[in-house]
Amino acid sequence: MRSYRKVIVLMGNRVKQIRESQLVSKAELARKAGVSPITIDRIEKGMDCRMDTKRKIIKALGLKLSDASEVFDNDN
Repeated sequence: MRSYRKVIVLMGNRVKQIRESQLVSKAELARKAGVSPITIDRIEKGMDCRMDTKRKIIKALGLKLSDASEVFDNDN
């Protein structure tokens, strides 16, 4: 069951991977995005969020909105 959950997270988004590659803490990303650290934690665990929250996170990571599919696999 544990590996199944990991697969879901890996398929869901790359927020944690990108955040860690930039040496940014969850708290710092949350501050930059204007969301709570709990929200960042939930998203990194594969939970879904509103499109507006995704936009805030993408911008806080210093990416362009056109890069959304590189961060969130399930974006349209």
